Amino acid sequence: MTELGLSADKVAACRTADAALTLMRLSRMLERVDSGLTSQQYRILKMAGAGGERSARLAERLAVAKPTLTATADGLVAAGLAHRSAEPGDRRVVRLCLTRAGAAALDRADAAYAGWLAQLLDAAGEPDRILYDLDLLNSALDELRRARLTAPARRHGTADAAPAGVPVSRESTPATAESARPTRQPNAQGTAAQGAE
Repeated sequence: MTELGLSADKVAACRTADAALTLMRLSRMLERVDSGLTSQQYRILKMAGAGGERSARLAERLAVAKPTLTATADGLVAAGLAHRSAEPGDRRVVRLCLTRAGAAALDRADAAYAGWLAQLLDAAGEPDRILYDLDLLNSALDELRRARLTAPARRHGTADAAPAGVPVSRESTPATAESARPTRQPNAQGTAAQGAE
């Protein structure tokens, strides 16, 4: 029991709820960064810039409805920031790709978001540690997403599917642009050093 009579579990639950609130505040603050793009436009362009994405896959990865993605993509195409291209051999499949103007807009947005985050990290202290922890959270999100995507395979009895609730390891899944990027590894001082996975 703590001094206030709270159990360790209750204290942990309160800290987790406070952390969730902080993440929500960060999300709202990022939406207010003057990047020249909405957060949804930025996310779509970022994923499309990683090599062109199928519209259906983009909607799933962004956790938005396909009509929402279509409307945002239509706006990006109309603004000259992206273009659609048919998949060779299967014209039903459409990929969203960046134009030069889209790449330039994405570079400006990257700089705006990075500048905002750098100020916050400097104010918080331990920027390398926080970036390392954010990389851990991003990897955990990827693992949860992969586990969710394999859930239909588990229901249908696929032999290589992981048990329910168990994240699928990176070695058993194809590499993605998200998981192929370098992560930060802690060094002897407990701060992060750039390394490869």
